[in-house]
Amino acid sequence: MDTANFLSVALALAALVPLSLLLLNRLLYGKLPPGPRPRPVVGNLFDVQPVRCRCYQEWARRYGPIMTVWLGMEPTVVVSTAELAKEVLKTHDQHLADRHRDRFQERFSRGGQDLIWADYGAHYIKVRKLCNLELFSQRRLEVLRPIREDEVTAMVESVYKAVTAPDSSCLTVVRALIEGKPLVVRNHLSMVAFNNITRLAFGKRFVNAAGELDEQGREFKSIVDDATKIGGSLSIARYVPWLRWLAPVDDQLFKAHGDQRHRLAVKIMEEHAESLKQRGAQQHFVDALFTLKEKYDLSDDTVICLLWNMITAGTDTTVITVEWAMAELVRNSRVQEKVQEELDRVVGRDRVLLETDFQNLPYLQAVVKEALRLHPPTPLMLPHKASSSVRIAGYDIPKGTNVIVNVWAVARDPKVWDNPLEFRPERFLKENVDIKGTDFRVLPFGAGRRVCPGAQLGINLVTTMIGHMLHHFWWSLPDGTRPEDVEMMETPGLVSFMATSLQAVATPRLDKELYRRVLSEMAAPLARGGQPVRRAAGAVPVLPGVSRYGPIMMVWLGTEPTVVVSTAELAKEVLKTHDQHLADRHRDRFLEHFSRGGQDLVWADYGAHYIKVRKLCNLELFTQRRLEALRPIREDEVTAMVESVHRAITAPGKYSYAPLLALLSFFHFALTNNASLRALVDSLIKLGTTAQGHQQILPVFVEC
Repeated sequence: MDTANFLSVALALAALVPLSLLLLNRLLYGKLPPGPRPRPVVGNLFDVQPVRCRCYQEWARRYGPIMTVWLGMEPTVVVSTAELAKEVLKTHDQHLADRHRDRFQERFSRGGQDLIWADYGAHYIKVRKLCNLELFSQRRLEVLRPIREDEVTAMVESVYKAVTAPDSSCLTVVRALIEGKPLVVRNHLSMVAFNNITRLAFGKRFVNAAGELDEQGREFKSIVDDATKIGGSLSIARYVPWLRWLAPVDDQLFKAHGDQRHRLAVKIMEEHAESLKQRGAQQHFVDALFTLKEKYDLSDDTVICLLWNMITAGTDTTVITVEWAMAELVRNSRVQEKVQEELDRVVGRDRVLLETDFQNLPYLQAVVKEALRLHPPTPLMLPHKASSSVRIAGYDIPKGTNVIVNVWAVARDPKVWDNPLEFRPERFLKENVDIKGTDFRVLPFGAGRRVCPGAQLGINLVTTMIGHMLHHFWWSLPDGTRPEDVEMMETPGLVSFMATSLQAVATPRLDKELYRRVLSEMAAPLARGGQPVRRAAGAVPVLPGVSRYGPIMMVWLGTEPTVVVSTAELAKEVLKTHDQHLADRHRDRFLEHFSRGGQDLVWADYGAHYIKVRKLCNLELFTQRRLEALRPIREDEVTAMVESVHRAITAPGKYSYAPLLALLSFFHFALTNNASLRALVDSLIKLGTTAQGHQQILPVFVEC
C-alpha cells in the first residue's frame, strides 16, 4: 500500500471514530441536552471551573438553560431556570428523586441508610416521616427554642467582649471605643452554629471552662469541616472508578474520615445512652432517636447517619447564610438602617429580640429571604438521579443520569427577577414569596420529595442571628474599605462560603446590660411572647406577672413547657372540665426516686395504680371513723405546742423573740389603713431588735 492510500485509510478511520462515538452515545443515552464537548474518559472534569455554580451559569448562556456536563464517564444534566427547576422538582419529581452516591458518600451514608443520600423508596419515606412528625415538628422546634435564643445571646456577648476588650495602649482603647474594632465575623458565627446544633442533637456543649471547644468538640468540628472539603472535590478517581490507583490518598482519606466519624459517634451515643437511663428522655434529637428507634425500626447505622446528617447540614449552612447577609448589609447601609428602625419600633431598646417577635418584623424576614436568594448555601443543591428515563424540554434524561438544579443561577435570572444582582429586600414585601419549595424562583432548601425537612429550623436560626446582630450593633466596614472592595466570591465545593472572610466593625447600640448572655443553662423560664428573665448566677428565676401575659400563660422550665392558670374559671377548666386528661404527674429525677417510679399516691400518674391507692385512702385511712379515733392525738399535740410557746415567752432570758417580731411584721403589713398603728408597730420592731427592748415591748404589744 502506497503512502497516499495509507493516509486516505487513516483519515477515513479518524473520521469514523468520532462519528462512531456519537452514534454509540446516541444509542446509549438518546437525545441528551447540548453542552461542552467532553474529552475521552475524563469528560469535562478539566473544563469545570472551581466555583461550579458560576461556571454552569456561564455555560448555560452558551448552551441553553438545560445542558449536559460530563463528569468523567457520567452524564450530568444541569438546569438553570425556574421553569425547568419545576419540571425536575415537581413534574418529574417521582422519577428524579434518587441520589447519586460516589465512594465517599457511599461510606458517609453507610450505603444510603441516612436521609440525605438515601434513594427514594421505603427507607427514605420512613426516615422522612420520622423527621417531619418527630424531629422537626413545630412542637419540638418550640420546645428547643430556648437553646437557640441562649446560643445567640452568647454570640452577642462574645462579639461585645471582642469589640470592647481593651488592648495594651490607652490610645488603642480610646480609638476602639470611638471607632469600634474590626473582627472576623465568621469566627463568632461558627461558634454559635456549632454549639446550637450539638445542643439540639446531644443536649450539650463541647466546650471547656474557658468557653473554648474541648478535645471532643475540636474532633467533632474537624470531622464536619473535612466532610465539607471532601464532599466538594472533583477528584478524577471519584468520577472514573478504574483510575483510582492514580489517587490512593483518596481511599485512605475516606477510610480515615469514616473510622474517625464512627468512633466519635459511637462514643458519644454510648455516653448518652447511659445518661438516658439515669435522667430519662429529653427533647434533644439523640434522645428522640433512641426513644423512637423501635417505633420506626431504625438500625444503629441509621441513627448514627441521621445525627451526622443534622450536624453537617445544620452547621455550615447557617454560618454561610448569615455571613453573606452581613456582607450585603455592611455594603448597604440603607438596608441596615431600615432593619434597625423596625427592630427599635417593634422590640424596643430595653430588651432583646425573641423568635415570637418575627411575625411583627416583615422587613427582617425580607432581608433573610433576599440573602438566601442571592447566596443559597448549597448553590447546586445536591444531585438528583433518574430512577427511570424521562423527557424534559424535548431532551432525553436516561435512567441513572444525574440531574442538578443550579438554584444560584435560577435566583439571578433577569427574566424573573428585576435587577437580580441588587440586594433589595423590598422585593419580598411586594410579594409573599415562599422559600421552602413551593416557589421555584428561589429554592435555598430545595423542593419536592427531597426538600430539606429542617428548613423552618434553619430559617428561625438565621433570622434570630441576623436580628440580634443588627439589634445590638451597628455594622460598618473597617476604616479605608469601600463597599466595592468587599470580595463577593464563593469558595469551591458543595457549599459556598465567602472566599474571603468578612471583616467588619461592630459598634454597640444598646445598654450594656443587654449584651450579657440571657440564659446560662436553659434554666431561666420564658413567658410565651415575653422577655427573657434576667437573673444573677444561682438566683431563683422570677416569673413575669400575670398582669403582663394574661390569666393563662406558657412558662418554659428548661425545655419543658408549663401552662400556668390564675383565675377561678380557668382553674375549673383544668380541675373539672378537663380533669380526666390533666390528672397525671410530672416527675423529675428526684421525684422519680422519691416515689420509686410513681408507686406512691402523690406522684403516681392517674391510672389503675392511683385509683387503687386512692380507694385505700378514702375507705380506710382517712374515713370519718378513723379521724375521730385519732382526735385525742391531735388535741394532745396542739396543747403541747401551746405550752411550749408559753414557756418560751415567759421564761426570763431564755425565750426567742423571733415569733413575736414575725407577728409584729404581720401587723405592719396587714394594718395599712391605720398609719398611727403602723408607725407604732415600726417602733416596736426596732425596739424589739435591741437587747434592752425585749422586756419593754411585751406590755406595749398586749395593749395594742
